Amino acid sequence: MGMWEDVAQDTGNGSRRERLGGRAVVAVVVVLLLLVGGGYAAAHAVAGDKVPRGTRISGVDVGGLTRDAAIDKLDRTFGPRGDVPIAITVEHRLAGDDDTARARLEPADIGLAVDYDASLDAAGAESSWSPGRQWSYFTGGDDVDAVVRFDDALFRAKLADAARGLGTPPKDGQVKLTADGVQTVAPVAGEAIDADAARDAITDAFLAGEESVDLQVTVAQPDIDADDVSAAVEAFADPAMSGPVTLEFGENEIRLPPRRFAAALSMAPQDGELVPVVDEKILTQLVASATADGKPVDATVRIVKGRPRIVPAKPGVEFDPAEVVQVFEGLLTKTGAERSGAVDAQVTDAEFTTKDAKALGIVEKVSEFSTSYPHADYRNTNIGRAAELVDGTILKPGEEFSLNGIVGERTRENGFTEGYIISNGILKLDLGGGVSQMATTTFNAMFFAGLEDIQHKPHSFYIDRYPVGREATVAWPTVDLRFRNDTDHGILIHSWVEPSDYSRQGKVTVQMWSTKVWDIDSRTSDRYAYVAPATRTLTTADCEPHTGSSGFKVDVTRIFRKHGESAIDHTEKFHTDYTPADTVVCKKPGPPPKQDPEQE
Repeated sequence: MGMWEDVAQDTGNGSRRERLGGRAVVAVVVVLLLLVGGGYAAAHAVAGDKVPRGTRISGVDVGGLTRDAAIDKLDRTFGPRGDVPIAITVEHRLAGDDDTARARLEPADIGLAVDYDASLDAAGAESSWSPGRQWSYFTGGDDVDAVVRFDDALFRAKLADAARGLGTPPKDGQVKLTADGVQTVAPVAGEAIDADAARDAITDAFLAGEESVDLQVTVAQPDIDADDVSAAVEAFADPAMSGPVTLEFGENEIRLPPRRFAAALSMAPQDGELVPVVDEKILTQLVASATADGKPVDATVRIVKGRPRIVPAKPGVEFDPAEVVQVFEGLLTKTGAERSGAVDAQVTDAEFTTKDAKALGIVEKVSEFSTSYPHADYRNTNIGRAAELVDGTILKPGEEFSLNGIVGERTRENGFTEGYIISNGILKLDLGGGVSQMATTTFNAMFFAGLEDIQHKPHSFYIDRYPVGREATVAWPTVDLRFRNDTDHGILIHSWVEPSDYSRQGKVTVQMWSTKVWDIDSRTSDRYAYVAPATRTLTTADCEPHTGSSGFKVDVTRIFRKHGESAIDHTEKFHTDYTPADTVVCKKPGPPPKQDPEQE
């Protein structure tokens, strides 16, 4: 017999009774559990998603109600209050003032309302099998504050309106970066309503059903205080303005000193501190002013405040403004040689570089000549336009000047008007009259600069406002004023007009700027070989009467001395043969003859 049998035999009837008793205990426990479980399920069925008994939400008794019933009761209480104005009184009692402002605010205008679901969740209204939930429903319940929502931006705007005229807002400290360096503005405390306290007070009044709230103006501290200002100066402003920043575009460098880039920098408040801001538009304009968009621009020389100044070449650059800002901003807090960085860009170099412009040697005024003219509107227009077109002309060594080539045809589209010209020995009206005044003045500036005369033609008859034997006329396109820069230096021509009016004569001036090579003197002979004028009677419609003058011959000698030396190096003779200016008598008009013109 096996082991179990041995045990049974040894225990006998007593063992059998023990087994029967154990089974009875298990049965009792099972029955008890069934009874408790049924009660727990019944409890859950009673509680459901109801609000714990005895619960009040901001004074509204919702204990034992289902969620839907509780929401309905809360809405009946709080819903209408959204349209009931709350009277706000703001008192100002600081610094001895005793002012009061009053306003009315409807809760709905600032989005103030009770969030019913969130409020019920906070009160414990939920469907759950947890013992804690069942216990809470039957034994819990408490006074709970309603959960509210509102629009903060609308609230602050309404609050500002309510307190308008009371107190002074605080002023943040500032850090300004200017052409003169770093400047700071100290923070100033103000007087304002505490927005958080006001929000709580208005919310409490809304929940309590009260229709008025009293508020007070209190001390308001700025967001940016003195410590924030000091930190911004030390960490950014002082390093940023400590020296120039150099941006590298290929082989070209753009050096920006602080006085220039300061306008692109500012410091703005953010999360209670001042942070640097780079104005992309201003910085891009600074870079664009030193570069050219697409095609490069050659270097040149201009007269600025009475002195020649090099205008640097501009490489043609195509760049991403955001890339420029990123590189620039990264250099601002660096020092010394580290304040230079390369910008990824496509670069085309200028053909005539800044170095080439410096090599021209345009450093001083080598000649200047002025002529005056009687008042006439056409002279102001035509001479002024010619001077404008000639101004800024640069002649490199060996290059030729052509007045017709620079001024162009005298047309209305080119800025010219009708004026008197000399045609076939007499005066007539035509476009561009007066331009020869510019030619004569330019010729004399060339003469005293010691440049090589290639082509000039004196007027047919002498005009007494011009230097005798040292004057020139032009006519498009046949009669021109031409000379060559036969020096080793560049020539810059600067010209302008002081217009005439009824009380004064006009004046045109031409200057030559370069490195002085020659000291020039002029010697003029006596007039000789006079020829008396004739009298001409004209019947053309454009006839202009004129009192004649004699023709004559004259010689002018240009004397060259090397600059700073007294000995004559060489001379050059100019011979002029003036024809008589005939007296013109006008008769009955007839068709005008065709003639070759000269501009007076």
